[in-house]
Amino acid sequence: MPDMLETPPSRPAKKPSKYAGMVRAAFSTSLASSAPRMRLAALGFLALYGVIGARLIYLGFKPEPATVRRAAAAAVSASRPDIVDRNGEVLASDVKVMSVFAEPRRLIDKDEATELLSAALPGLDGKELRDRLASRKGFVWVKREVTPHQRDEVFHLGLPGVGLIAENKRVYPNGPIGAHVLGFANIDNQGIAGIEKYIDGQGLADLHNLGFGATPDDLQPIALSLDIRATHALRDEVAKGVERFRAKAGAAAIMDVNTGEIVALASLPDYDPNNPTDKTADALDQIHINRMNVGVYEMGSTFKALTIAMALDSGKINLNSRLDARGALSFGRFKIHDYHAQNRALTVPEVFTYSSNVGTARMAMGQGVEKHQAFLRKMGQLTRMRTELPESAEPIVPKNWGELNTMTIAFGHGLAVAPLQAMMAVSALMNGGYLITPSFLKRSEEEAMKTAVQVVKPETSEAMRYLMRLNAEIGTAKKVDVNGYFVGGKTGTAEKVIHGHYSKDRLFTTFMAVAPSDKPKYLFLTIMDEPQGLPEDGGHATAAYNSGHVTGQIIERVGPILGLAPRFEPPHTPFPLLAKLGYGMANVPAAGGHGH
Repeated sequence: MPDMLETPPSRPAKKPSKYAGMVRAAFSTSLASSAPRMRLAALGFLALYGVIGARLIYLGFKPEPATVRRAAAAAVSASRPDIVDRNGEVLASDVKVMSVFAEPRRLIDKDEATELLSAALPGLDGKELRDRLASRKGFVWVKREVTPHQRDEVFHLGLPGVGLIAENKRVYPNGPIGAHVLGFANIDNQGIAGIEKYIDGQGLADLHNLGFGATPDDLQPIALSLDIRATHALRDEVAKGVERFRAKAGAAAIMDVNTGEIVALASLPDYDPNNPTDKTADALDQIHINRMNVGVYEMGSTFKALTIAMALDSGKINLNSRLDARGALSFGRFKIHDYHAQNRALTVPEVFTYSSNVGTARMAMGQGVEKHQAFLRKMGQLTRMRTELPESAEPIVPKNWGELNTMTIAFGHGLAVAPLQAMMAVSALMNGGYLITPSFLKRSEEEAMKTAVQVVKPETSEAMRYLMRLNAEIGTAKKVDVNGYFVGGKTGTAEKVIHGHYSKDRLFTTFMAVAPSDKPKYLFLTIMDEPQGLPEDGGHATAAYNSGHVTGQIIERVGPILGLAPRFEPPHTPFPLLAKLGYGMANVPAAGGHGH
């Protein structure tokens, strides 16, 4: 059966167009001729990417830009030498801490950076941080001295333009102990007060002379004269005294009379140098000043030691001389009274042991105003005393110094000096007559004597040691006669000047003690500002009851620490120069009193 559908006949194939052939030929020719250019372009791109890759690798290993390095170097705290006590115990040292910085120009999103950093570092002021990050500076601090946890938090943020850098932080292992001597360094490790400020003031040449190296890695420790053990004990006893006598403030110091070294010092209230940003811990605040070096006070009867030494050294009087103390000493409308009036002529030892204002005033007048001034100037009491501590104060000296001034200054009223300054003068009366400027750096006796000046005769010095010892045995200093240490001492009580007038119920008390008095090694000074009398002391608030009590406690506690071995048999001939003249401990009438 024939197919119903027929297959249409196939169309004849078209002949290739001559134009298509020409295009194909042209393309083949073009492709062949462009192959070198393509290879060249590929090589070019490869080289470009190679340069970019190499640059990225270089930048990955390259340190921060020089400008950032310079900014960081300028901002990072410089190294400081360790400070150690006389026995090598560390008092101040540097530790490494991490701080966070930013490079505002490299920050991509400053708002995001502010938000993330504020979350990672609590305590930041967000607005202040945003302003800093928005600046055009190359380097700004975000936060100094962060904790290890905060350091890790910042690291894991991975913010471009934010980094961590190690710097030095000054630490004081003993907290407030010795703070007034050490001072402190600020967050940039710059000395602000005390020995820390002294170090900064020396310069590289002086640092070399003191044994410091030229580089941070080669800085040698600075050895202070302080004994941190003795300082701790002294501070503890002063704190107990301030609390017991409800005093406004208190302070104490121990000086080696043969070298001028300050072995211990404390002034309360004090501060913790580990926290110098706290306003209550500001070393320069009036509440926290170093009362031994910066405060100036009328030293009361401790100044009688200087007056008697002046009179003895002049040769005009000797220990057998008698002075009229039968009543008040009148000068115009002013009258000078004795606190423990005997109303009779007193020998020089009795003037000292009874603490007679009248007797010492007559001694000073026997010398005259000019000689009195000259002696006090020679003893370093009329000019500012300079030590390694930058903080010091000018004494308050009468503008018009007349006879009345000489009479009152003779027993410690009318001239205000730093307690350490008075200590320097009394030390000269104990060590054979040599005035040695106090030092807070460790030094030998030979080094101290290079700058020492002889200000009184050795015989005068021995006479004053004799009087100090006598006063501890039978006079106003009996409360500080610590068994075994052959202590000598002198009380001092001064009425404070309030609104231009002396106040009878606001006292400033001092106690000066030497141990041992036959061969002096240490001089002790304690001061109490406005101590209150206790019922068990009969309400007396004079020096023997407070400053004297504290000094006795200090000697008893610190003596063994400083190597003062107790001697329970008195020395056979404690004062050989005086023994030749017939003076001894038993040939003076007994004295007594409340320790004015």
